[in-house]
Formats: sequence, structure tokens, C-alpha cells
Amino acid sequence: MAFTFKKQIFGFMDLLRFKKLVPNRRKMLAEGSSAPLPKSYRVNETAHILHPGYQNAALVQIEQNTADTKTYTFETDKPFYFRAGQYLTLGCKIGNSEVSRPYAISSAPQEALKKRVSLTVKKSGFFSGYLFDHAKTGDVFALGDPSGDFCYEPIKDAKQIVAIAGGSGITPFYSMAQAVTAGTDEYTLTIFYGAKTEDEIIFKKELDALVSDKIKVIYVLSDEEKEGYEHGFIGAELLRKYVSGDYTVMMCGPAAMYAFAEKELASLNIPLRRIKKEANCVGMRDAEKKLYTLTVHIGFDTYTIPADSRETILVAMERAGLKVPSKCRAGGCGFCHSKLLSGKFSIAGADKRRLADAKFGYLHPCCSYPDSDMELIVPKA
Repeated sequence: MAFTFKKQIFGFMDLLRFKKLVPNRRKMLAEGSSAPLPKSYRVNETAHILHPGYQNAALVQIEQNTADTKTYTFETDKPFYFRAGQYLTLGCKIGNSEVSRPYAISSAPQEALKKRVSLTVKKSGFFSGYLFDHAKTGDVFALGDPSGDFCYEPIKDAKQIVAIAGGSGITPFYSMAQAVTAGTDEYTLTIFYGAKTEDEIIFKKELDALVSDKIKVIYVLSDEEKEGYEHGFIGAELLRKYVSGDYTVMMCGPAAMYAFAEKELASLNIPLRRIKKEANCVGMRDAEKKLYTLTVHIGFDTYTIPADSRETILVAMERAGLKVPSKCRAGGCGFCHSKLLSGKFSIAGADKRRLADAKFGYLHPCCSYPDSDMELIVPKA
């Protein structure tokens, strides 16, 4: 682009400025710092912490919490940031299958900046069974980005959070309690923690140590009566006993707990915007076993694999050894969305696809079951 001179009252001034252009430039270069330019910039370093992408994580500690629950602590390649209540995907190769599962983070957010993170896992499925029986310190896993919106949102949530947890559903609330104690989150937290027996309570000692004017924990046992514990199920009567005023309810636990709690909350006239429920992973459906064929296009490659009508399309691809994207495994995040070319399918629960996805023929393999032979285009992991 041609240089445009600024018009001067006297034209010869332009000539004088032009004559000084090169000497002035040389002077500025001579006076400039000789220090080398930085190889990285703070804004880029911050972006890498906020969005680390997939990274390796070495298992450095395993702690047995209850008979069927363990906490796994990992050391990561890179520091990262998460909001208390979020989850990570943890994956590795088991046999010929590339497998990953989402697990809520049980450690404090500040620990991730030190390249450490803990996931608390209940033995209840294929991958959790593998971790429980075979994982050992020194093993290296693939860790995904922190994800999920099951966390405190100051714009729409009340300053008082009422947490309803069942079993291993205490995990995100333990992380939140640590964040409140550290001062990184600013709200009061009342935790109602339900379990069948005292022996099934996870993190009791740790939670009791965090109790303060901002954190309260009420333990509720359904199958035994003991001093210092409430008995029964977490319902409207218990909430009226321990909390008042404006609050946001956050629930994490089994489907049966959700069904009971939702009926109880309805009697309290709590606005829907004040109720959050963490989604559970989609499992096998109760249906007649039928075998179908899936034709899967990933990039320039095409695979023909079997699919069981009782299992999701995602599980079928994992069993066949295909490396495919997955995160929430509940149909909500859309990370695995794939283009349907032909075939029929059923969705587990509510259809959580975006309107555009449904309109243009995309599905979420993590929550979709095959009802016929199918052909689809799946993005690379």
C-alpha cells in the first residue's frame, strides 16, 4: 500500500520529514532493547490453561473410600482450570477398544493448577470395573477437557446452594465444599447426603473437617437409624427443617433419588430455574436382543461393525475398537454428534439435540440405540 503524506501548510516540510524517515528509524532501532522476543505470551499461556485439550495423566495415588468406591489421583502434563462441580473424561485402551468415561472431579480447583486432579469412582460398570480391579500407580491415561455446567452460576443461582447427593453423587459437592473453604467460590453450601448405611458414606471425615459458617452437612441413612444421622429419604420435610429463604437446589445421584426428590421439591414451589440435576450416563436398555450392522465413516475410512440393539451406538463403536469422540455419555453436550445417512434409532430419555441437529439429521451416538441397520458419518476423536 502506498504511503500517504500528511499535507503540510508548506510543501517543503514533507520533503524534510521524508529525509528524516530513515535516520529516525535507525535511531529507534539502536535505542531499542536487545532482549529476544518472548517465545510465549501470557494470553496464550492462559488460553492453554483454560483449554488444555486432551493430555496424558499418570496415576500417582489410589485411595479406597468404601467397599466399592476409590479415589484416583493423577498428575497431568499441563496445568488446567475447572469450576467446582465439573467433570473430566478419563480413557485408555482396554484390549482392542478405546474406552473413556466421564467422572466428576472430587479435588479442589486450585489443585489442577498444580497439575494434580482426583476422580472418585464407584465400581458399577465396564470401565469403572477395569479401574477398580486393574489400574495401578504409574499407569498413564488420557484426560479430556473439564466439561459440564453442573456448577455455581452467580448470575442465575441464589447465594445459598442446597446440595442433594446420593452415594457417589457426593463427588462434585466435595469439590464445591473445598472451593468455598478456599474462597474461590462465594456462596453458602448445605449438603444433604443420603446413603443406605454409615459404611457407604464417602468423604465423611473430610466433609466434617470442612463444616463452617458457610458449609453444613446433613447425613441421611435409609436402612439404619443411628444417633447424629437423619433417617429415611431426603425430602421436603428435611429441607424445611434445615434451610430457609431463597436457594438453588443441585442434585447428583441415582435415578430413583431424582424421581423422589423432584416430587418433594414440587411441594415446596421452587422455581425450575432454581433446580439443577446432573445427568447420568446412558446404560443398556431393556429390549429384545437383536443384532444390526453399522456402516461407520470416519474421515476417509469406512468400517462395518456389529451392533447390539440393547446398547448405544457409541458402545458398539467402542467395542469394535473405533476411536470416536465422547464426553457426557448422556446426550447433552453434543460432543459426539454424528450425521445419520440411513437407518432408524431410538433416543434414551428426552431428546437433547439442538433443533438444527434434529432438522438436518444428526444424532448423538452416546444416547441413541440402533433399531435397524444404520450408516453414519462420525467425526474423528
